[in-house]
Amino acid sequence: VQLQASGGGLVQAGGSLRLSCEASGFSLYSYTIGWFRQAPGKEREGVACISRGGSAYAVDSVEGRFTISRDTDKNMVYLQMNSLKPEDTGVYYCAATTRNTATMTTHLYPYWGQGTLVTVSS
Repeated sequence: VQLQASGGGLVQAGGSLRLSCEASGFSLYSYTIGWFRQAPGKEREGVACISRGGSAYAVDSVEGRFTISRDTDKNMVYLQMNSLKPEDTGVYYCAATTRNTATMTTHLYPYWGQGTLVTVSS
């Protein structure tokens, strides 16, 4: 199971970014994929996830601004981030779990990719 996140960068507040998570070694039909972020000096927190069955979930702080989606043919998961705020700054990670639930509990995800840095300037 391998995951590789990409697409981070520097963007002004109100702007948009799309993060990509390339999954290899497994099928998206068998794993729930989550996006997490970690701001400097803070704990890692969940952002959004998409279950094995394709059900999407986003936490309240990003609901209506961030959208998680997947392309099962390409084995890719995306996080479209709109109306970005400075507090969205952090390193974003994608992770995988075999649980078929919309969980944002970090320790339930055994597989992690490297992070991609998102910086939102005010």
